[in-house]
Amino acid sequence: MTTNPKAKKFRLRRGASLGTTPEEPAAATGPGAASEPPAARPSPAEPRKPSPKAATPNEAPVSGTEAAPTGAAASKDPEDLGPTDIEAIRREGLTGRQLRMARRVAQKQGLAVTSDFDAVRQLRAAGINPFQRNTILELVSPEGGTSATGSALGRADSQAQGRIQLPQTMPERETLPSQDRPSSAVGRARDISAMQRDIAKRRRRRSALLLVRLACFVMIPTFIVGWYYSVMATPMYATNSEFVIQQAEPGSAAGGLGGLFQGTSMATQQDSITVQSYLASRAAMMRLDQDHDFIDHFSQDNIDPIQRLPEDATNEAAFGVYSDKVKISYDPTEGILRMEVIAADPQTSEEFSQALIGYAEEQVDQLTQRLREDQMASARDSYTSAETRRSQALEEWLTIQQAAEIIDPIGETGALTSQISALEQQRQQLQLTLSERLNVRSPNEAQVNSLRGQITNIEGLISDIRGQMTAAGGAGNSLATRNTELRLAEENYTFQTVMVQQALAAMEAAQIEANRQVRYLSLGVEPVAPDEATYPRAFENTILAFLIFAGVYLMISLTASILREQVTA
Repeated sequence: MTTNPKAKKFRLRRGASLGTTPEEPAAATGPGAASEPPAARPSPAEPRKPSPKAATPNEAPVSGTEAAPTGAAASKDPEDLGPTDIEAIRREGLTGRQLRMARRVAQKQGLAVTSDFDAVRQLRAAGINPFQRNTILELVSPEGGTSATGSALGRADSQAQGRIQLPQTMPERETLPSQDRPSSAVGRARDISAMQRDIAKRRRRRSALLLVRLACFVMIPTFIVGWYYSVMATPMYATNSEFVIQQAEPGSAAGGLGGLFQGTSMATQQDSITVQSYLASRAAMMRLDQDHDFIDHFSQDNIDPIQRLPEDATNEAAFGVYSDKVKISYDPTEGILRMEVIAADPQTSEEFSQALIGYAEEQVDQLTQRLREDQMASARDSYTSAETRRSQALEEWLTIQQAAEIIDPIGETGALTSQISALEQQRQQLQLTLSERLNVRSPNEAQVNSLRGQITNIEGLISDIRGQMTAAGGAGNSLATRNTELRLAEENYTFQTVMVQQALAAMEAAQIEANRQVRYLSLGVEPVAPDEATYPRAFENTILAFLIFAGVYLMISLTASILREQVTA
């Protein structure tokens, strides 16, 4: 086992003398010899003096310079290791690493040194090469072991007690508790076993606390919820129904982009969403309460306290129960409205469902009623106005005919024109006859005068007829004026007749459009009263409650852990 060298603290002993002996006897070295404290060792600054103790016959005195360690790093002749003078050692140019190594070797051997160069000097004086490989390996010897050199130096120092010495450094005896404890395998096993028992104890304690928290915040609330749904909750009956809002099919002439969505759910999507919103509103709830006593039904005493409404419940509390008991959904892909009505008995559930479907039908009718009424009212007003104007034009035409005493101005004008043409033809014949009579040598005066009189009469008659047609009796009573008035009256009557026909066609088109705008509700699944309770679903609700409580506990635990970590960081 390799360990790093441990640095030790030293302190100077007060009252120590500066004198030292040049030589000191050393005890025999051996593996079992123990070294004395460093305070009793002589400083190598001066030569040691021989000990006054006489040598025995079997043991010869050994000087301090002759004492050499029995380890592999010891040398028989200290002079072979280098100079022992501090100034000479300084001049050797030793590196900082070598000096630190020498100090560590000296500390390991228990020498009291004052500097790194003094450590080199004392080691060389003791016959130890601080830079030899074996010496370095002795630094990592097992704890508690002592080299032969340290034992020899300790015995030599024990014989120098009581002598005057220079001030020396003493290692501090106080060590950490971990350094005083034995490092045997039994001690380590005992410590590891104690740590394992402590860890297991803490794990058991944490597991117990976790189980307590789970029981308090998850298990017990889940058990209470399951007990409520299984034992205490009042059975509820649900009636399901499905219906769709449809639009009247358009005529064959309908076209444009509007015709692309006809017959699909997109054509009535807005109406379906409007009906869904109405059935889920407070207005539908209040109307259902007025017609079928919705609030009184859920205020009965046979309903459990959690689902029961109080007797003086407000509209907001009643609307909360209505939102829970009346569930309406809309499928935009198929355009189907699904409704589920829940009540305390099946008959009431079916009654509520039928009533809500009736409200939905009325709401569907009201969606397009105003549009249809506006379209029809405008068409009727246009037709009535056209009929009135046509009647006035006809009366005016009849009045002019009565005033002019002419039924057919065109026919009368043609007759007069025909008369004028006939008279002009007679006049031409008479003029030809007169010319023949005047061409003879002696015309008959009587015949000539007669022909001239006839021609004059015919011309006068033509003038009268033309005056009758143009300006006879004044400009206001002329035949042309009367004919013009009659013609204008006739044309006005004809125009008003055309306007009446157009207004009638527009009214018919408005009627068709109004019929096309009609929405009606078609039931796909009629409401039927159930024969057994639909709610409560104890198992599903209990599992859901467990998941909710577990999720809340997990979120709170994670939040607390994160906050604790942030606070302690």
